[in-house]
Amino acid sequence: MKIALFPGSFDPFTKGHEDIVLRALPLFDKIVIGVGSNTAKKYLFTLEQRIAWIKTTFKNNPKVEVIFYDGLTVDFCAKINAQYILRGLRNPTDYGYESNIALMNKALNNNIETIFMLTSPELMAINSTIVRDILIYKGDAKQFVPTSIQNDF
Repeated sequence: MKIALFPGSFDPFTKGHEDIVLRALPLFDKIVIGVGSNTAKKYLFTLEQRIAWIKTTFKNNPKVEVIFYDGLTVDFCAKINAQYILRGLRNPTDYGYESNIALMNKALNNNIETIFMLTSPELMAINSTIVRDILIYKGDAKQFVPTSIQNDF
């Protein structure tokens, strides 16, 4: 069984995240969206809210599972038997950052491959940091999050 982990903090989950998962579904038997804890981030939304939004987004897709994890991503991959880490790339800056993480993960566990997918062009400008800023300043961020959760924004 081909299992991919799509890790992130997803604060909040955006249309860009949704795009990567939907386009990757044909490649894997199962995609686990791992809502991780990043010690360098201050969160706007609770862990419970972020998980609920992602579960709502994929409620009709049995190939998608949403789980909280803490610790090293490669350790979580081993725990859930994931052979792949799925990452979305919007631009060359993302590649520079993500490729270094992929190399470190490979050094920690040679059995796990990182798969990069380019975000669809119309969604490349969307990122969680900007969406959070829009929300903090009372802007309308509905167009940047999945349809299934827009009423919460």
